[in-house]
Amino acid sequence: MTGALSTEVIAALADELAEADRAHTVIPRITARHPEATIEDSYAIQRVWRDRQVAAGRTLVGRKIGLTSRAMQAATGISEPDYGVMFDDTVHRSGVVLEVDAFSNVRVEVELAFRLASPLAGPDCTLEHVLAATASVVPALEVLNSHIELEGRTIVDTVADNAAYGAMVLGETAKPPEDVDLRWVAALLAKNGTIEETGVAAGVLGHPATGVAWLANKLHQHGDRLEAGEIILAGSFTRPLWVSRGDTVTCDYGPMGTITCSFR
Repeated sequence: MTGALSTEVIAALADELAEADRAHTVIPRITARHPEATIEDSYAIQRVWRDRQVAAGRTLVGRKIGLTSRAMQAATGISEPDYGVMFDDTVHRSGVVLEVDAFSNVRVEVELAFRLASPLAGPDCTLEHVLAATASVVPALEVLNSHIELEGRTIVDTVADNAAYGAMVLGETAKPPEDVDLRWVAALLAKNGTIEETGVAAGVLGHPATGVAWLANKLHQHGDRLEAGEIILAGSFTRPLWVSRGDTVTCDYGPMGTITCSFR
């Protein structure tokens, strides 16, 4: 699929999204204003935004994959996975207190994070390749941060908005992939002491490592690859949990430990 938008329009939309991120605001849907926009356009917008962030001094530390489970696809009405980038200043440890005003449309998702020991590249990356390249798997929470109006959005809108990534909260338990059946990692997601969502990691394409393989193959189409040392969020296996100021979120991963974060 080729792009339909000019380089000038792509740059202008990247500017809009950067300003929305700075001001913590929401912009009208790209697809409402540019119905001809393709998914290649949206990745082009994301790349322009990413490159400007790197030029400004931010350090890319990994990628996030979204919309890999039926739970998330049902919640968003979007059936195709997507990906975005993660910078070092968005990575936090369990127990962090986050400023709710730093995000827009704040929600939390349950995920597994893969730390890569060696590069991964398409076009024929498989689940087995991912497991061999992974140093450890860590439970994580993703904080969503949507800068495009949610009503009626499509995959084009979501991808352009860096796949709605806001922040990541990492757990303290890291295990080599051979030491745990990743399909059966389960999670109990609670807000203010009440369990709101539960899920099992097999909900991500049958095995969370399959999502990482999808990403490596998708990046190959864009002339990119996953590098050693990157952290890859494999996708949520629960629906997103809306949070507000004053909320405390806890996720119990059983043998993989517990993660907490609060919003003020």
